[in-house]
Amino acid sequence: MNEFKKFNTEIEVDGIQLNVSAISRKGSLPPIVFLHGFGSTKEDYADIIRQSSLKEYPFFAYDAPGCGETTCTNLEKVSIPFLLKTALAMLDKENIDRFHLVGHSMGGLTALMLADHCPERVLSFIDIEGNIAPEDCFLSRQIVEHPADNADDFFENFIQRTLNSPAYSSPLYSASLRHKVRAKAVPTIFKSMVELSDNGNLMNKFLSLACPKMFMYGEQNKSLSYLEDIESKGVRLSEIPDCGHFPMYANPTVMWREIANFYNYSGTK
Repeated sequence: MNEFKKFNTEIEVDGIQLNVSAISRKGSLPPIVFLHGFGSTKEDYADIIRQSSLKEYPFFAYDAPGCGETTCTNLEKVSIPFLLKTALAMLDKENIDRFHLVGHSMGGLTALMLADHCPERVLSFIDIEGNIAPEDCFLSRQIVEHPADNADDFFENFIQRTLNSPAYSSPLYSASLRHKVRAKAVPTIFKSMVELSDNGNLMNKFLSLACPKMFMYGEQNKSLSYLEDIESKGVRLSEIPDCGHFPMYANPTVMWREIANFYNYSGTK
């Protein structure tokens, strides 16, 4: 199986300079584009190279502005609309025309906005607990429910609440947050996620996409109110056992198996 290449590339979005850290594997098929969630990085998806069932697929993943190894000259401008523009710029930079799309959480919401912006380019969409309804804001809505005087204080309190959450993988997730996210980017990211979840017509955007779609969620979140409805409207559901919001940490073996099965099921290559 081909290993991935790690590289940095410079782009400009809304007059803001970004030095984006990315990983990719080339190939002849349309690539899988991965967008990571809040508090995560591109490495969430690096184990695709260990999946023999996905060995034919090239892929592309990068650290979002404010996250991982990507640098950004104005962190307070980072929001979901800004992340959408970043994604479009990165796709252009890499000459990626048509692609399969996978996004988790914040990355799932960004992916939905991307797919809605250019649906003709998206061959399939795997949404891993990305926001499609107001009830999905259990992390980002803390910016409203637990206000703080400044970004640093909010982020420290967020980390402590995450550490003590009863969900799978929350302590593991919380342990790396200071290393993976810049605090100044958090308020604008979270506020934009709440605004879009409440007022962005996300469910209609998601259901209107013509490409094959799968919604992946952890067993702990099987009470999401819309699951039966979206399944009845053609969305494939994937419930990951022994898992909360983070299948790539709690149960990656099943996550990768479900991703591969979806591509086989949907006939997308």
